[in-house]
Amino acid sequence: MAGRGRGPDFVEALARGLEVLTAFTADRPTMTLSQVAAATDLARPTARRLLLTLEELGYVAAGPSRYALTPKVLDLGMAYVGSLGLWDIARPHLEALVARTGESSSMAQLDGSDIVYVARVAVPKLITLRVEIGTRFPAVQTSQGKVLLAALVPDELAAVLAEPSRSGLPRYIGRTTEQLHDELTEVRARGWALADEELAPGVRSVAVPVRDGTGTVRAAANVTVHAAETSRETLLEDHLPLLLRAAGQISGDWAAWQRRPHVEVAARPRTA
Repeated sequence: MAGRGRGPDFVEALARGLEVLTAFTADRPTMTLSQVAAATDLARPTARRLLLTLEELGYVAAGPSRYALTPKVLDLGMAYVGSLGLWDIARPHLEALVARTGESSSMAQLDGSDIVYVARVAVPKLITLRVEIGTRFPAVQTSQGKVLLAALVPDELAAVLAEPSRSGLPRYIGRTTEQLHDELTEVRARGWALADEELAPGVRSVAVPVRDGTGTVRAAANVTVHAAETSRETLLEDHLPLLLRAAGQISGDWAAWQRRPHVEVAARPRTA
């Protein structure tokens, strides 16, 4: 049931509102009231009130008979990215990397069993998958996901792999669980991961970890190429060293940003 929680402080109305927002996907960019109610398992009157509230707040736009999200929804995700200081730190390094490789570069973080893109510098290439900030893919099918999964301890990894993907893509069955664990062990040892047309035909990428000030892997950066244009050898021998250097610079700058002196002073009460 949508909006059902266990804790005494659980706010059911908030949970239901978020459920409505996340019901919209790339496959369902617009929905009728009945479709929203069915997708969220909510009664039509409840779904209608939530949609009207979200419309008044600017997160949903209403057409003659259908609803759609507005760009304001991006503020919710970008608030998280901005709070980390990650985009401002990564951008110049990603732009320099793209200038040297001529290929697109992105950063992603783990969300359940998916990766979610949090930064991207793209070049115009004919790639079969559309990628933008907020795009999610199954982690096991991507180079960035393999890097992030390899950084988990065994119990965390098992829990993550048990979660269903929310990307909308079909489950990947190209390897057994044992083969995946063997690959992640190799990724952990060598410090980078390759995904060669595992996510989609023609998409080849290599990824490396990005660490915070404690040395914890918090994100992964990649270089993505078209398999018909760029060989594995070029990707690994030419682009990977540049990617490793860029990720190291991002990690260093991020660590310095986290050590910045920061003090909040309470505002003084106004005097008459």
